[in-house]
Amino acid sequence: MQTNFTAAQLADPDIAESERILRKCVHCGFCTATCPTYTLLGDELDSPRGRIYLIKEMLENDRPADERTVRHVDRCLSCLSCMTTCPSGVNYMHLVDHARAHIEKTYRRPLPERLLRDLLAFLLPRPGLFRFALNFAVVGRGLAGVLPGRLKTLVGMAPRRVPARSPLEGQTVFPAAGDRRARVALLTGCVQRVLDPAINEATVRLLNRLGVEVVVPAEAGCCGALTHHMGRSATSHRQAAQNIRAWDRDDIDAVIINASGCGTTVKDYGFMFREDAALALAAERVAAKTKDVTEFVADLGLPTPSIADQPHVAYHSACSMQHGQRIKTQPIELLEAAGFAVSQPLESHLCCGSAGTYNLLQPEIATRLRDRKLTNIAALKPQVIATGNIGCITQLSGGTETPVVHTVQLLDWATGGPRPVALNT
Repeated sequence: MQTNFTAAQLADPDIAESERILRKCVHCGFCTATCPTYTLLGDELDSPRGRIYLIKEMLENDRPADERTVRHVDRCLSCLSCMTTCPSGVNYMHLVDHARAHIEKTYRRPLPERLLRDLLAFLLPRPGLFRFALNFAVVGRGLAGVLPGRLKTLVGMAPRRVPARSPLEGQTVFPAAGDRRARVALLTGCVQRVLDPAINEATVRLLNRLGVEVVVPAEAGCCGALTHHMGRSATSHRQAAQNIRAWDRDDIDAVIINASGCGTTVKDYGFMFREDAALALAAERVAAKTKDVTEFVADLGLPTPSIADQPHVAYHSACSMQHGQRIKTQPIELLEAAGFAVSQPLESHLCCGSAGTYNLLQPEIATRLRDRKLTNIAALKPQVIATGNIGCITQLSGGTETPVVHTVQLLDWATGGPRPVALNT
């Protein structure tokens, strides 16, 4: 793609990077075939190619974002399916992230939308406040039908009960069972530790059982993904910098992530801090040692399964797992090694509609994607759905009676841990 940025514009490292990305695009349109929003809406501007044109025009002319550009960029899930499909290596993720940051700086959203985004950016990265707010939302579920617009969506997505705080919270070291094979840091997350703390508990048990000591540095917190994808770069970089300082230690062999949405962002810390003289090298080191839990366990290997008659599993590969991190085979191979029969649905490349805060900000499209995904999953007649991202678990659980659990919970159960509670209901 031909570009016309001035020399002064290209002095900005973000513009220079976006210009390099734009020049790789050859207009082929392969991305439209796998884009969830284009599949649903059929609008060229709701495809990656269409959004690339809008972003190019906005950045090249150095103008504030307009309503049309914002509308179509907001509809992007950042599922990154287009990057898996693209034959030219266009890094759409970095381009759309830059566009969102530009939108955040130059576009004034309507007041209700600003308030909603402010609320999400403030609450979700703070587990204590998020848990407090969820308890109020649980009480208000009965009123969801009479609440206005997005508030109805927010309350309606609240769980029927908020899980109790994990007994592991506050503990910072979990010793390996037997001889220690590795020492890792675990990102316990912000939303996940409130909505489903059993995922972290299963992760710790499984890793300990495999001879891995797990540490949770007290200084680590939110990975920054939620605010980063809302265009709030200053906030996301501040959150990421805190983690980099906590994890850049010689005594940590790997940083383990069990929420693939977080993993995609942490693995991109090197790029995020490429212009930061103080943190660039540390960010690269942290990104290089970051592993999804299934990626790490696959290298260690599983012991012989300790249960029989495992349920049939439908595996839903989160977009951040298969497209963001390019992890496609390890979760399935681990589940099969643990004794489970595993199937994948048709259109497995398409997003379920969760996409961080997308299901809260674009609920109509998100619900259509969820229902399409669950229809394909239901055709497999599974007894349980497994996935590697808390957002997908929450999204899918809202539309099916089939239990949805994290992959690591099944692996923990198969190798000596407790049966996931969701399978008992």
